[in-house]
Amino acid sequence: MNSLNPKSWLIAAGRPVEPGSPLNVPPMPASSYLAGGDRHYSREDGTPTTTALETIVGGLEGGQSLAFSSGMAAAAAVFDTLPTGAHVVMLDEGYQGVAGLAAAGVEKGRWQLQRLAVDDTAAWCNAAETADLLWLESPSNPLLTVADLKAICVAPRQAHALLVVDNTFATPLNQQPLILGADVSMQSATKFIGGHSDLLAGILTVQDVALLDKLRKIRTLGGASPGTLETWLAVRGVRTLALRVERAQDNASQLAYFLESHRAVEKVRYPGLSSHPTHDIAAAQLKGFGTMISFDLKGDAETADELCTRLKLIQHATSLGGVESTIERRGKTPGQEYLPPSLLRLSVGIESFEDLQADLEQALVRA
Repeated sequence: MNSLNPKSWLIAAGRPVEPGSPLNVPPMPASSYLAGGDRHYSREDGTPTTTALETIVGGLEGGQSLAFSSGMAAAAAVFDTLPTGAHVVMLDEGYQGVAGLAAAGVEKGRWQLQRLAVDDTAAWCNAAETADLLWLESPSNPLLTVADLKAICVAPRQAHALLVVDNTFATPLNQQPLILGADVSMQSATKFIGGHSDLLAGILTVQDVALLDKLRKIRTLGGASPGTLETWLAVRGVRTLALRVERAQDNASQLAYFLESHRAVEKVRYPGLSSHPTHDIAAAQLKGFGTMISFDLKGDAETADELCTRLKLIQHATSLGGVESTIERRGKTPGQEYLPPSLLRLSVGIESFEDLQADLEQALVRA
């Protein structure tokens, strides 16, 4: 782990050091390099921009990072390390892309799948004894349940087993799974790392060199290396990660209290609220409660859909982690029909809190 404060590391890391070099690593649209140097082909060796991104995130997470063409490409690389017949343990709610990946593997006979509640710490610790892969999100998507990683990550597990934490919602600024004992920390860099809704990328960070080499080989053979433009945008975006998270997190905290007291809202989920089921774990484990809120309206799916159309500042769109606030009804997402029909997931951005509150108020009243 670097010795700088994360806020300083985000600004200082991954820059050229040779006199006369540009201050920032520029995008290098190259596939091949002249023989005799450290790089010969970008799919295998990346570009200087890829290295800059991996340096920045690796230092934040306390390990060494590998960048991928998307968050799903990063997740698929982890699953590709598994032997046939592996025992996979996943949370029972979470990102549907990874859930679909796991289900597809079951259909092909590649592994067995067990689903557990995020907050059932005892069950996770027991499953760790026989699992080949434990896959957690914390906080989870979209119910924002915080897993007791301090307990789960130190539970006895097989020497070859991997414990992976999708750290996208928390970001490396609020949570460092590797320090807690996880084997892999994953970021969908499409979200907070990039921060501007203009790229696709994923990042895996590990401390074990042999695992790093295995994942790099999988990335190379699978053709999952990120593009130069995407990594350059991600480097440019991650420089302001601390500022963006701080501002959006402050907005989210205030909006969570506002929504919890609103007559049109049935339930609010935000780890910073004392009413949240895993608030105590979040308070002990996270450095900040994040920028994500989910809440249920008093009404049905139609009511929730109408509210989304009534908003003027908050964007009705999928994904999250950008400078702009976005909202969507998650129950319409294939695979998440089990969610409350009026549940809305709100990714809070860096706009003025007063404007965000006013926009929600007018939409809540009208819907």
